[in-house]
Amino acid sequence: MGHKVVVFDISVVRALWETRVKKHKAWQKKEAERLEKSALEKIKEEWNFVAECRRKGIPQAQYCKNGFIDTSVRLLEKIERNSLSRPSSLAKDRGKQSNPFVFELSGEHWKELPDSLKEQTHLKEWHISNTLIQIIPTYIELFQAMRILDLPKNQISCLPAEIGRLKNLKELNVSFNHLKSIPPELGDCENLERLDCSGNLELMELPFELSNLKQVTFVDISANKFSSVPICVLRMSNLQWLDISNNNLNDLPQDIDRLEELQSFLLYKNKLTYLPYCMLNLKKLTLLVVSGDHLVELPTALCDSSTPLKFISLMDNPIDKAQGQDDDEIMESEQERQHFDKEFMKAYIEDLKERESVPSYTTKVSFSLQL
Repeated sequence: MGHKVVVFDISVVRALWETRVKKHKAWQKKEAERLEKSALEKIKEEWNFVAECRRKGIPQAQYCKNGFIDTSVRLLEKIERNSLSRPSSLAKDRGKQSNPFVFELSGEHWKELPDSLKEQTHLKEWHISNTLIQIIPTYIELFQAMRILDLPKNQISCLPAEIGRLKNLKELNVSFNHLKSIPPELGDCENLERLDCSGNLELMELPFELSNLKQVTFVDISANKFSSVPICVLRMSNLQWLDISNNNLNDLPQDIDRLEELQSFLLYKNKLTYLPYCMLNLKKLTLLVVSGDHLVELPTALCDSSTPLKFISLMDNPIDKAQGQDDDEIMESEQERQHFDKEFMKAYIEDLKERESVPSYTTKVSFSLQL
């Protein structure tokens, strides 16, 4: 019996496998497209992108458009490049930090605090300056270990009531911002020792609740619009330094001598015409700075050599605007001018302290100055 031999054309076998390979590649491509359009894959991509931005300290506003996340790789590269080119970027600030409990931030490219900050509730100090940040978020109450809030020269327009939950806060500096009021809840920060609200220009009063701040030794409310010494300040029994210069004071309260621990009192550039006799009861007062442009009367005993007082009379001579100065130059920046005044006075007071060892008759200084 003969054998049957099955004969295949090689071209038929080849065509079969090519068909199968083609179908498999088409399936792979279709599966890839399905995964690319998958919502889970999109969410994963966005999450990884957000995590990378947060890790590098990039503000949310820079990678969000109308509430949607822009995961463009080119966008991330651009943000990274800009961050690296700015000397005051968060990465560089972190590199400067030798203390893991201190947060530092500066630079006008910052318009809001980084989202990652809310997760660092172990921080004890914030140092934020020269930014365009307008709002301090309410989650600040989570930072129960906070000791120092140093927030000068920003665009902050209000402080959240939650700041009163910071029971361990010792220093608050919100100078040269745009505050028009201070939350009464700040009076709950019973351990506060230093309060600086200077240079806000529009601040007119402090809430009575701040009378509870019995540990405060330093208050600076200069360069604002106070027409009188706030009642709450008169009840800060441990106050040693009070700066209320560059305001609208017409007189001092007759019970100013309640501040028995007061050592330094800055009153320059107000509208005072006299100093009350009760000033003599401030037995620890060693430094008194008074604007002399309206001062016509003061207790002669203040100049007695037996007192520890260093008396400084600043005779301000107003500049005549008609003498060739542009209004633009005069009105440069009220905050900048006030800051310059403060820096000058600080330098002068430091110079006085360095001359403590000179004979007593030179410690009382009177001079004329044009600021």
